[in-house]
Amino acid sequence: MRNDLHGLEISQRELQKLTNLPVKDELIIISNPLKNLIKKIVNKLKGSEGATVVFISCSIFVFSYLVFDIFIKLFAAWVTIPSWIVLIMLCFWGGGITQITLYYLWWRRLQILHDNMTNSLEILLNDVDRYNSVIKAIHINDQIEEAGNPEVTIKEREKVIAALKLTKSDLIRALKTERILRENKNFILSNTELFVNNLATLTAMQVTERATEHGRLLNEALQIALDVQLEMSRLQAQR
Repeated sequence: MRNDLHGLEISQRELQKLTNLPVKDELIIISNPLKNLIKKIVNKLKGSEGATVVFISCSIFVFSYLVFDIFIKLFAAWVTIPSWIVLIMLCFWGGGITQITLYYLWWRRLQILHDNMTNSLEILLNDVDRYNSVIKAIHINDQIEEAGNPEVTIKEREKVIAALKLTKSDLIRALKTERILRENKNFILSNTELFVNNLATLTAMQVTERATEHGRLLNEALQIALDVQLEMSRLQAQR
């Protein structure tokens, strides 16, 4: 990735920090880390470090098995089946329990996200996806260009990067605004008069920036505030 694209993408960790929610949290499959480890070992076996990797791997395996075998003989002498079978059974049992635990924690995080998801946040998350997709598309285009296709060069690249920086800045601002309003909604509903001036300020900002693309994202922050104001009116009408 070229230097001007570094830091532009809004990562999952940054998104979770901005929203204070487990956004885009993925279920961890315990077999995946094992597959990655095996791939690394295989790649090293193909290189000059092959013999060293084989020796270290076998040493770790043999040492671990001997320690486990001694433990079984000292503290579980009543076990009649071979210790290597016990080790395999424990690995499968431990793996199953671990995967179930990971699934439960992931499901709990999904519930937290679902319970706190607002229409405005959903729109903003979709905008983040579109924004990251643009950066990925530029990166792929750069790779095609570097492969010997100068005709695909992005014209006025500096302006494109500048526009992306503005878009990221406003996305972050809108996400922060949504979080503040979401986490303090009850207080805002009970103190309507304190936020009238803030809403007026946001409205003025909307008028001055309506014609710009990054202003569209700021308008989303305004819409969140207006949604809260509408909810206030509805609640007052019910009294």
